[in-house]
Amino acid sequence: MRQQKNIFENIDWVLVTMYLVLVLMGWMNIYAAVYNEEHSSIFDLSQNYGRQLLWIGTSLVLAVAILVIDGKFFAAFSYPIYAIIMLLVLFVLFVAKDVQGARAWIEIGNFKLQPSEFAKFATNMAVAKYLSTLNIRMEDMRTKITAGIIVALPVALILLQNDTGSALVFAAFIFVLYREGLSQNVLIFGFLAGVLFVLALMVSKLILLGVIVGAALLTYLLLRKTRKNLFAILLITVMSAGVVFSVDYAYNKILQAHQRERIDILLGKKSDPKGAGYNVNQSLIAIGSGGLSGKGYLQGTQTKYDFVPEQSTDFIFCTVGEEWGFAGTTIVLLLFLALLYRIIYIAERQRSSYTRIYGYGVASILFFHIMINVGMAIGLAPVIGIPLPFFSYGGSSLWSFTILLFILIKLDSYRMYILR
Repeated sequence: MRQQKNIFENIDWVLVTMYLVLVLMGWMNIYAAVYNEEHSSIFDLSQNYGRQLLWIGTSLVLAVAILVIDGKFFAAFSYPIYAIIMLLVLFVLFVAKDVQGARAWIEIGNFKLQPSEFAKFATNMAVAKYLSTLNIRMEDMRTKITAGIIVALPVALILLQNDTGSALVFAAFIFVLYREGLSQNVLIFGFLAGVLFVLALMVSKLILLGVIVGAALLTYLLLRKTRKNLFAILLITVMSAGVVFSVDYAYNKILQAHQRERIDILLGKKSDPKGAGYNVNQSLIAIGSGGLSGKGYLQGTQTKYDFVPEQSTDFIFCTVGEEWGFAGTTIVLLLFLALLYRIIYIAERQRSSYTRIYGYGVASILFFHIMINVGMAIGLAPVIGIPLPFFSYGGSSLWSFTILLFILIKLDSYRMYILR
């Protein structure tokens, strides 16, 4: 392989521009979300918007550093990087202080670092490395199990930190495995299991079981009556019944009280607009009050008077809705959609299977974050506390998303070659 003449050779400037635009828009919205008239300068380091500028500056340094590194480094050292990050996530369990019920941050003076954010790109690298190895086929059970273990390890460690939201993000890797040959039946069953879980919380389990058995009988009558079909129908029926009757255990023993309460509010089983449902209720008021074109920059009353908690982090999207209106939120979502499309386009043009798999991992992680964060803000997803990429305040998340994206940009600059 010939060496690149300079670090910017073959760089995808479209993707870089999208990143810079989103980061700038995020910074402006953080300023609006926590605007303080006594500290009106956007560069005031005593305020979140001033500190976010420092995070942006260091993120750009990280981006350039990644572009300087030889592209072969990432494929070659995927497993060591994964191991180091996993050890760091484990280390958190012994040193972290309890913050709102979670032990996920390493504190060094006023500096806080959340290693679980970095576990995302490290796991993506490890999955890409494994699945791109010669003679690895997704059809083999050993491949499925090994890939599953790579993804499950950070999930287990993060759950031990009591950070369910960050752990759920790793479900996004199912899309990567599907792209690499995982049967669509797994994806379909996973979706149906989720639907059954929700239905089991809302209707009688006996009624639901009757529907499942009825659907199984109807399917058997319509399909060819072979042993294979009969076995498949029985297996799906038993697994579906297992999901239905395991809901109570999972709901009451695995989920915590505040998580159960948020799900109950989302499903309409209870109403608590002044308690557990307060954040979402105020977010909906803020977004709805923006109307078509918004109230104007720095003119949001819900924002200015701090009605929405966590408005610069988990609920940053409601600031967009209130001040920019429907038109502004549409533009932001279209920018995110364009970003995801560009990432998938870049992934598909690769000769290297490692870069292709890594690219799909980037798209999947960002998609999950965008879908859940926006869903939280508009009341279509439970509040699980994950940031909106490039928008939400926070150094760890911005660093993590920057590293995640710029590794892909660097790998893409080697697209004429095969990396393993």
